[in-house]
Amino acid sequence: MSSSPSLEILVREAEGFTVWNGPPFTNGQPTLKLERVSCSNTKFSVDGSKLMAMKSDGIISIYDATSLTEVRSFPIANVTAAELSPCGTYLQTFQKPTTPQEKNVSIWNIETGDLAHSHYQKSITKASWPSIRFCLDESSACRLATNEIQFFDPKDFSKGITSRIRVPGVAAFELSKTPASHVAVFVPESKGSPGSVQIFGCGEGLQSQPSARRSFFRCSSVQFSWNHGSTGLLVVVQSDVDKTNQSYYGETKLHYLTIDGTHEGLVPLRKEGPVHDVQWSFSGSEFAVVYGFMPACVTIFDKNCKPLMEIGEGPYNTLRWNPKGRVLCVAGFGNLPGDMAFWDVVNKKQLGSNKAEWSVTSEWSPDGRYFLTASTAPRRQIDNGMKIFNYDGKRYFKKMFERLYQAEWKPESPDRFGDISELIKSVETLKLGEGKSQGQGSAQKKAVAPNPIAQKPAAYRPPHAKHAAAVQAELLGVSTGGEMSKNALKNKKKREKKKAADAAAASGANA
Repeated sequence: MSSSPSLEILVREAEGFTVWNGPPFTNGQPTLKLERVSCSNTKFSVDGSKLMAMKSDGIISIYDATSLTEVRSFPIANVTAAELSPCGTYLQTFQKPTTPQEKNVSIWNIETGDLAHSHYQKSITKASWPSIRFCLDESSACRLATNEIQFFDPKDFSKGITSRIRVPGVAAFELSKTPASHVAVFVPESKGSPGSVQIFGCGEGLQSQPSARRSFFRCSSVQFSWNHGSTGLLVVVQSDVDKTNQSYYGETKLHYLTIDGTHEGLVPLRKEGPVHDVQWSFSGSEFAVVYGFMPACVTIFDKNCKPLMEIGEGPYNTLRWNPKGRVLCVAGFGNLPGDMAFWDVVNKKQLGSNKAEWSVTSEWSPDGRYFLTASTAPRRQIDNGMKIFNYDGKRYFKKMFERLYQAEWKPESPDRFGDISELIKSVETLKLGEGKSQGQGSAQKKAVAPNPIAQKPAAYRPPHAKHAAAVQAELLGVSTGGEMSKNALKNKKKREKKKAADAAAASGANA
């Protein structure tokens, strides 16, 4: 599409960040759109309109992500965390409190630079930051307080708290996506009472009673996943202890609730073991789950929890839906070898496969044509780098770094790009043509099987064993591959010749 925006990639190394022009690359290499800027952290707003860079001396710079020019700078002493609102309207900061009850969480209006709201928060964790959560279109905002969820008007924070949902013991919450019509809350088990997940409506008059509720024992934490359209909620329930003693990491269960309460129950998974990952497609009408003891299963369900497609088993723990919803990447990252399989979900067939070892982060480009993986510090201190693959798994680009902290696409709305279905058809036609032309001369390339059989990994051999094998090869003349070297072969022939001569001499003496 001629009106589609160009792709861009943010890359942050130890010295700072740069912005690259994304693929397709000229001459196979990216070009710089923004020269290196020193910083300790960077983050885009969800809609890709703003870019935040945390610099030295507590200065936070806000950039217009299109022109890459600085639009505002906030000098904030003792700042330890910062976050942009989804549409880039506000900057939220957390400072170490110097005195009790100091208002150390601040909401800044980026356009005016004014302080819109502030409150006290003793500390932050991954679960409690950002303190105030906005929905994707910034039509609603709320925060977790003692025994309640407090709501604000994002257009006018001076109104203070506009409404509350009273939930005794509430420990976590998640606003639904667009529309921000509902909020999910989690109450841990306490004094013999079961834990629960409840869904409340956000509108006036809907906040007194939950529209859906699910209770469970053996639950220490939950992960919420709302679908696009805000009609269904997936909940991964985690307990620290597995009563069956099958897993060191505890026990996980996957529950599904609809906002109208018509479905509240477990997702029917066909294999025992942990839930490694669960992801809604961008349409919000189906979701994929990778689950079970290794090799894990991958199943795609519709929004009524009916299985639509079984992808099979493999060394997988990660799911990434293409933004257009047609292609699903199933991968095994982290402590797994990095296998990736790319599936056309519409036609229920595999497009290709590849490997991206040591990947820490992975995501699709906004146009759905490229898949980026990155091996980053501090998770990995060696072999830092990034790879870009085509949507069918073929590697497009690779670059290694001394130290890479971040590599990600600039966010864009997938609606601004054309569909890739025509591209898939043209690639399939091309593959068919290549298949027919096989055998027409030695210069022809061999067609790669779309679903190659994964090789069984070799058993681990410690360094001292490898050294011993090398010494053995040197002494006995056997190479580590099982074949003899030239010298060894020569020595072997000499030994055999000598043995034969000795045998002949012995038989002559006996005669």
